Amino acid sequence: MPNNNTYVVPQSASAIDQMKYEAASTLGVTLGAETSSRQNGSVGGQITKQLVQIAEQTLAGRR
Repeated sequence: MPNNNTYVVPQSASAIDQMKYEAASTLGVTLGAETSSRQNGSVGGQITKQLVQIAEQTLAGRR
């Protein structure tokens, strides 16, 4: 199935891809077609946590 995601900032695609593989490595998950939905979901959850942390740090620096 092709990836139909669009990025608000297209230049961020490589950074998000790198974050995906780093999160998978941290969780001990090997990404691929044989990876379960649960494992893929855990990677997505880890990425979300990292993005929230980055946003919080950015916002804290603006105050």
